[in-house]
Amino acid sequence: MDNKLRMASFFAGVGGIDLGFEQSKGFKTVYANEFDPYPVKTFELNFDIKVDCRDINEVKSSEVPDVDIVCGGFPCQAFSIAGYRKGFDDDKGRGILFFEMLRIIRDKKPRVVFFENVKNLVSHDKGNTFQVIIDALKREGYFLKHDILNAMECGNVPQNRERIYIVGFLSEEEARKFSFPKPIPLKKKISDIIDFKNEINEKYYYTKGKYKGDIYEKLDEAMDDENTVYQWRRQYVRKNMSGVVPTLTANMGEGGHNVPLVRTKYGIRKLTPHECFNAQGFPDDFILPKDMAESRLYKQAGNSVCVGVIRRIAENILVAMGLTV
Repeated sequence: MDNKLRMASFFAGVGGIDLGFEQSKGFKTVYANEFDPYPVKTFELNFDIKVDCRDINEVKSSEVPDVDIVCGGFPCQAFSIAGYRKGFDDDKGRGILFFEMLRIIRDKKPRVVFFENVKNLVSHDKGNTFQVIIDALKREGYFLKHDILNAMECGNVPQNRERIYIVGFLSEEEARKFSFPKPIPLKKKISDIIDFKNEINEKYYYTKGKYKGDIYEKLDEAMDDENTVYQWRRQYVRKNMSGVVPTLTANMGEGGHNVPLVRTKYGIRKLTPHECFNAQGFPDDFILPKDMAESRLYKQAGNSVCVGVIRRIAENILVAMGLTV
């Protein structure tokens, strides 16, 4: 497409949603907003725009360019199973940030809106939270569709990651023509995203006596398969039987032993930050800052999205709008 649809991205993180939409060849991010300066640095290494690094509460609609689509993965910690499930009552104000995004949507009236969030958003507060979001968007004139998709079923990446996706159109006809992507065969294996063949930096390996307690001994006893990804679950080792990476989470960057583990012929080790980005479907040439603590990179990977799922949704949006993919 010569005339790409213009996109504004909120809660942009490292740009996973932006990357998926741009891979569809029909969209171009012209504005991105992200409050956290660390993912902003990663974003700006990979995209040719300067990110508006302000709290969305401070962003005036007049400061956002006119766009065809507004996208956002508004903060999900308040709704997550892994969090406290406070939703709109979250004491850090994360739950109500959706309404700041809605304020900008109301003023800009893009043709399309797109949201990604944790699956638990649908059931939070017995469904009331999700209904409030849907009703608010409908009042702004959007015709909506939503679905829960798994990255390993719809994104051709070996990660078990279920997320809710919401797409809205101002045109009822375009909404009617839109459908979410169907499951596809998972062709990519964990060996395609994790380096099992080569020895890497020793800092990633677990060795006897490196950590307090008997964690190494427990890992060594339980991790008997070099073709599987494992997790340390506080007191025991969990083997992922489905042959994929478990759901990556932001708390990988919070220390402890939260990063998934593998055994290779060189020993037991955790995934590298780039391998975690690989598990989200980011390309090999996606640039990670070299002067940033790896804990922040792990957090960024866990907070991001499955790029392949986003790309397929974006392609279907283009089809619904009658545009060539």
